[in-house]
Amino acid sequence: MNLSDYESHMSLDSVHQLQALDEVMKAQFSSVDADTIMILGVAGGNGLEHIDSNRVAHVYGVDINEKYLSVCQERYPQLQGVFTPVLADVTDQDLSLSHAEFVVANLVIEYIGYEAFLNVLSLVQPRYVSCVLQVNEADGFVSQSPYEQTFKDIVNVYHHVDEHSLTQRMHEAGYIRTFLDDKELPNSKKLRRCDYMFEA
Repeated sequence: MNLSDYESHMSLDSVHQLQALDEVMKAQFSSVDADTIMILGVAGGNGLEHIDSNRVAHVYGVDINEKYLSVCQERYPQLQGVFTPVLADVTDQDLSLSHAEFVVANLVIEYIGYEAFLNVLSLVQPRYVSCVLQVNEADGFVSQSPYEQTFKDIVNVYHHVDEHSLTQRMHEAGYIRTFLDDKELPNSKKLRRCDYMFEA
């Protein structure tokens, strides 16, 4: 998917997801004291400007698109030595990932499903996890826009994900939910943030 089309769609006033996610990520990064962070589906790096390199030693940005990762490095030179791009398909059975204390997964579980997400957590073994899910109160996962065609193939990999089922699966993996919050969007949609902590 063309990153420019993706970000243009997400930032439209009628969609407003890029701006809303930026605010959410600022809150996510300040919510826990973790010096290693892994962002799944980092795309063009939206929200990376909120990483405090004095507090965070390492950020792994994971994405399946190599061009997206290159854009992240170009956009955030201030994170040189802190940000590490990780080219990976997280649905790959032979996946290998480094440990991180905090995993952030915003609008990504819908594309990889519960099993792949839980497999990532079993590999990375974070203490803290923060996810954002899109709640659709009307029909259609993708909001109408001039860039709608850009998303036509995404529908083929879409998994229905809801907070209740996710929390149940997370509980089975040893995580308790510590925070839940909704951010209203246009077109009868919401961003639902769900935070979890591993309970030993």
